[in-house]
This record gives sequence, C-alpha cells and structure tokens, in this order.
Amino acid sequence: MKKTIWLLLDDRKGSVNQAQGIAQAIGDRLNIIEKKLVYNRWASLPNWIRGKTLLGVDQQKSDCVTEDFPEAVLSSSRRTVPVARYIRKLSKNKTKIIQLMYPSGGVGLKEMELVIVPAHDSIKKQQISNAMVIQGAPTKICEETLRQARLKWEPIFSHLPHPYTTIIIGGAIKGKSWPLNNAENLADQIKNIHDKIGGSILITTSRRTGNAAQNLIMEKLKNIPSYTYIWGEKKENPLMGFYACADRIIATADSVSMCSEACGTGKPIWLFLGENWLPKKHQAFADSLINSGYACNLNSSAKYDFLPEKTLQNSKEIADKIIDIIA
Repeated sequence: MKKTIWLLLDDRKGSVNQAQGIAQAIGDRLNIIEKKLVYNRWASLPNWIRGKTLLGVDQQKSDCVTEDFPEAVLSSSRRTVPVARYIRKLSKNKTKIIQLMYPSGGVGLKEMELVIVPAHDSIKKQQISNAMVIQGAPTKICEETLRQARLKWEPIFSHLPHPYTTIIIGGAIKGKSWPLNNAENLADQIKNIHDKIGGSILITTSRRTGNAAQNLIMEKLKNIPSYTYIWGEKKENPLMGFYACADRIIATADSVSMCSEACGTGKPIWLFLGENWLPKKHQAFADSLINSGYACNLNSSAKYDFLPEKTLQNSKEIADKIIDIIA
C-alpha cells in the first residue's frame, strides 16, 4: 500500500508554493493529502508556548488532523510546527515530521526527522544532525511545468515582438518599504535594455510593490510592447507562462521564492539589487546566486553575454530524500 504524507498548508503563499513544489516532485510515489490550516488570534504566540497543541488553529475552519495519521507530515512554515508536533504526539510518535525552514528557537527540533534549511539562513549543517541545507527554495519549476506553460501561453503572447524580457517585481520586505528611487531606477534600466535589444516585456507586480512604485514603473514603460499582470487584476495569473516564454528574466532580489523560481528556468537571470533596501539575509542570498553562476547583477556591463552555469531546481532532491526517510 502506498504510504501517505500530509502537507500542512497555512496562509503563507510562499511557504505553500514551496511545499507544493516538493509534492509535485514526489508525484505518485506517495499518497499526498493537503491539510489547510486557518489561524486564530493565538497563532501569534511563540511556538514554545503553543507547544504540541492546536492552540492558534481555528479547528472549525481548518481540515481535520486528528485521525487516520499518515507516515509523515511536511510542515511548510514555522507556524505549522506546533500542529506537526501535535500530530506526532497523537500518532504515538509514528508520524515523522519533515520541516521546511529552521523551527523558531529550535523548538521541536529533536522530534523532526528532517529539517530543510536554506543556506542563506546561515545555519550550518553540522549544527543540527537532521538538517538538509539547500540553496534557495524549493519551487514548482521543472522541465514539464515549463513545457506545459509554453504550450498554453505562447499563442497568447504571439502578437508581441521578440525577444521577450520577463520582469518579476516584488517590493517591500517585512515592513521595510521599497524606496521609490529604486522603482524609478529599475524602470529606467528596463527602458535602456529595451532601447538596446528591442522586443517586448512580460511584466508582473506583487502585493508588496505598492501603488506608488507600481504606477511609477508602468508609466515609464507604457510605450514598450508588453503583456502585464498587475497585482489584484481579475484575470488568470500568467507567471508560469512568463517564465516559460522568456528569453531572459529580470527579477527584484527581495523574494527568495521568486528568485529561486527564476533561476530554475535555465534562462539568463538579471537580478535587481537596488540601493539601501535589501536586508542582510536577502543581500547574501542574491550574492550567492550571482557568485554561484545562477544569475547576473542587472548593473553588470556583462549581463548581455551572461548564460547561467547551472539551473536551480532542488525540489526533486528534497522529494527523493523524503522518500528515503518514509520507505
């Protein structure tokens, strides 16, 4: 009989995408069940208080996690840790915990079979025996998803002149706003690139971009042939199509998930680092992508000749490790 893993999914979109990327790589090797968790006001309590309980979880609105326990759970964020520990306790320690990201304060660490930690978090593997240190974040990007997206979206973009430059824009980071001078700088660089190579832009913004920065950028780029997806638009999100059809990708360096997705496409990636904006951890991550040959600094004069040395796809590696653990 096929063994089962539960994905504990909350309201953190980035974490959910990472977990689903791993699930996609697992494929039909395991029975995968998504368990959606809805939080209440107690969810903000630290994990050492929440312990091995459902404190912080709205059980009426969440999926049931108290019966038919699986062989493993994939805890997709730091806030899902108490739920994973609760399930393990009820299963009499038979359910194994696979944890994405280092648990806050190390709470529950010894109960976890595997902890998947990004290298930019500066947590050394030798510090925890059950760690799997990865570069970037797991994503849904793979050859098959890109192939399917290309088949779907290429006809939709066909009226636009080649080459296609995909532009993925983030913005504010954990309460630190995105300075408007950075938005203006990015828009000016995109204009200069278009003046040099022509073609079209496939551009999307995020919730964190902010109206002022978004409006500034779109006003500056309004005369360039484009397909746009502005945050909040009521139409299908073309992001996977943007990745699949791009000849090159410009991404702001504020999102680990976003940059990991871009670097998983095998396309030339130009990272926008901006000024007085990126926290130390994000700066270190962006630098690691550039130094490892996955991406190029948008400010680099050598960007037009840049080709990635390798492709960042770690979901399969993680999936294989999980299979080994559960088997």
